[in-house]
Amino acid sequence: MVASVILSADLLLPVLALLAAGAGAGFAGGLFGIGGGFVVVPALVLILPLLGGRPDQMTHVAVGTSLATIIFTSLRAVKSHAARGAVDVEVLRTWAPWVVAGTGLGALIAGRVTSETLAVIFAVGVFSFAIYFLAPKIRASAMMLAMPQGAARAGLAGSLGLVSALLGIGGGTITTVVMSVCGNGIHRAIGTASGMGAIIAIPGTIGFMIIGWGEPGLPWGSVGYVNWAAAAVVIVTSVLCAPLGVAMAHKLSEGLLRRVFGIYLIFVGVTMITHA
Repeated sequence: MVASVILSADLLLPVLALLAAGAGAGFAGGLFGIGGGFVVVPALVLILPLLGGRPDQMTHVAVGTSLATIIFTSLRAVKSHAARGAVDVEVLRTWAPWVVAGTGLGALIAGRVTSETLAVIFAVGVFSFAIYFLAPKIRASAMMLAMPQGAARAGLAGSLGLVSALLGIGGGTITTVVMSVCGNGIHRAIGTASGMGAIIAIPGTIGFMIIGWGEPGLPWGSVGYVNWAAAAVVIVTSVLCAPLGVAMAHKLSEGLLRRVFGIYLIFVGVTMITHA
């Protein structure tokens, strides 16, 4: 009886932290059109050691688990954005095959790099995105008048899937950047980006389970590099909070929304670098 009480007390802190991470991921997912990976990955890097496992496995498990949670956050967010007419279904449909192919390749590459390297890749990625959203001169005008077609679309969509799998994100940030530089408004870009998450997260989650299958020293509740115990807790609050972020996104001006997003990315990048 005493042992069970102690065990419950030991689990209380990580559960509360995961619920908070899920709430933040869901809100950010709805607000910025991202899957929530930029919130969940840093949080899991800090929380997963409380569930046991080897430290050198934590970033891989954090990335894989993040992808699992994005499946549900993305579906909830895109439904809310679609209700406001802010989703370009044609972009999602035509990009999906190439994104899935890139995601599979990204998962394979992730299995061959160290946890520290993966953390650095994550941080560099978010810093790069932060520069775009915080630098007015870079985003002052559209680089293209329309979304790329043919080979350019295949290459860009494949790269989107590859990078997203390495970072454990839903690709919303990259999709938002691409659509913005192609002349789309930020609200439509965010709405469409929210739908990219599930397209990336489903094959990405499967890939991380496969490459981590049989690995020793994983935290309790893990199937390969996906910790379903932590994912289940995160999903609860992320799904509940995603519509709140969507509602907030449509109330903010484009300029303010870009600045808030850029500052948020800098904070996340610093967090990952300091714990790499």
